[in-house]
Amino acid sequence: MELVLSAAIGVLTASGVWLILRPRTFQVIIGLTLISYAVNLFIFSTGGLRVGSDPVLKSGVDLERYADPLPQALVLTAIVISFATTALFLVVLLASRGLTGVDHVDGEDGTP
Repeated sequence: MELVLSAAIGVLTASGVWLILRPRTFQVIIGLTLISYAVNLFIFSTGGLRVGSDPVLKSGVDLERYADPLPQALVLTAIVISFATTALFLVVLLASRGLTGVDHVDGEDGTP
């Protein structure tokens, strides 16, 4: 399970970096979104991979059977923040496209 999760984080990060280096603004936004997904998976994996475990602790119970609730709370907060950031980026993208007429990162259309 750890190998699959590590591979997924690596693929998401590599795809996000590749898209960030593209010249068009929409591809940059998608790349940032993929990197935020990879970071969320990484933070979630730091709590340990336990399938079917409760995140809530009860008194007098062995701690080995429970998942760490802190990474789950951090990922939930990061999802909300990344959604708001993506919405802000899209609004800035639309405003920039309306003002300049092109959607390239550097403001040029790329023709020599």
